[in-house]
Amino acid sequence: MSDFLAAALQLTSTTDPESNFAAAEEQIDLAARRGAELIALPENFAFMGDDAQRLELAPALAEQAARFLVTMARRYQVVILGGGFPVPVGDGQRHFQRSQLVGRDGQVLASYDKIHLFDVDLPDGSSYRESASFSPGTSPPPVVDVPGLCRVGLSICYDVRFPELYRHLVGAGAELLMIPAAFTAFTGKDHWQVLLQSRAIENTAYVLAPAQTGVHYKRRQSHGHSLVVDPWGTMLSDAGVAPGAAIAPIDPSHLQRIRGQMPSLQHRQPSLF
Repeated sequence: MSDFLAAALQLTSTTDPESNFAAAEEQIDLAARRGAELIALPENFAFMGDDAQRLELAPALAEQAARFLVTMARRYQVVILGGGFPVPVGDGQRHFQRSQLVGRDGQVLASYDKIHLFDVDLPDGSSYRESASFSPGTSPPPVVDVPGLCRVGLSICYDVRFPELYRHLVGAGAELLMIPAAFTAFTGKDHWQVLLQSRAIENTAYVLAPAQTGVHYKRRQSHGHSLVVDPWGTMLSDAGVAPGAAIAPIDPSHLQRIRGQMPSLQHRQPSLF
């Protein structure tokens, strides 16, 4: 497989889905014009708001988001990842946070429901309880062979703190780890970059991490800095803090060279642990 351009889009999503879809398409269009063949949207790309409003919108929003991804993939002839949108569980109280990868022809290549939920009290006084409105997924994250590009492994945001998940993905053949996020500004300043570089280095894999940025509603603020990281841990592109994109080449031959030079995956001793 030859190298290709991948784009990690950066958005400031709001409580208005229509404006979010418009903002997302604007960035998709710009990335496609720059030659990106694989484009990833961040977690919560279709909606960023409180639990009650999300629960009310979820049935319609799930259909709108899935249809949007199919339309964008076909319109721009690119592979698109929708990094996370709410899908009703069916109990009227909770939903899954679903990431979906769609091929150029509009066919769904893979879906993943986030399994690690962000229930955290931060030192700045902020509290997050994703389990209050989300249910964890019940299946391991998938790895999919994207024709003409590479093997892609899916994950979402808080998953990045669980390295065993990425060992699973790489063990299943992943060459590119996709980590869409809405990382908080407080944790992001200290942890976002180092976690992404760690996942890239320890798995000798590319990382594509689209992110939310800025102030969304009330006091909710995201860190930004969508990144593309190579298997050596080198940051190839950083979107900064404004809406935009981190775009960089994904080169399967470079990945194989690094895995040959640093064959740590072959040196693992799982039987001892």
